Amino acid sequence: MKNLFFIVLFILGFQCVFSQEVQNKAVDSLYKEDHFYIGITYNLLGSIPNDLKQSGFSSGFHLGYIKDMPINQNRNVSIGIGIGYSANSFNQNLLVNKDNSRNFEYSILTDSDTYSKNKFSMHLVELPIEFRWRTSTVANYDFWRIYTGFKLGYVLASTTKHVGDLGAFKYNNVSGFNDFQYGLTLSVGYGTWNLHLYYALNPIFSSDTKINGNKIDINAIKVGLMFYIL
Repeated sequence: MKNLFFIVLFILGFQCVFSQEVQNKAVDSLYKEDHFYIGITYNLLGSIPNDLKQSGFSSGFHLGYIKDMPINQNRNVSIGIGIGYSANSFNQNLLVNKDNSRNFEYSILTDSDTYSKNKFSMHLVELPIEFRWRTSTVANYDFWRIYTGFKLGYVLASTTKHVGDLGAFKYNNVSGFNDFQYGLTLSVGYGTWNLHLYYALNPIFSSDTKINGNKIDINAIKVGLMFYIL
């Protein structure tokens, strides 16, 4: 939480300095809202079976750049296309371990007293595509915005970690995750502060990943704050 506090302070400070510089520039009638973005989310699991449960705080950190392409004369409606990076963790009771043949196997930890940590993490490179509406003008850089769109991500690395009665172990590049993750996005807010929602349209795990013969159809839901920096 301390690191999160300093990240937010840095974002706000950078935004104030940059806004002062922008006001000193000549007015450009062909302005665009190109943005660097930084997001912090609380990560949830959707479509979970009854015996799978989340525990603790699951977080996400997101950053990138979006190119703005206005599509109307007032330049307050546009299409945005960008590139970004996302790191996500999910604390829950889905155990990922290796069997005697060193293959990954999945099971549910039914007793929370038998472990102190159990999570999986993903690092993704992402392609956000947004339809953007805002109340901005050439000279106004504090405005209402509604950005909705689609985000495609490719999993660069996946990690699982467990600490409990079974021991302490960590696996990298775990098989069983869907290489591509995609979903719908929504950012709504004023100025620097914006509420952000991501809802995955496909499962985190591939169709070959199963527990007792049943597919693991859980998907990612991310709720948090998105900061846009001109």
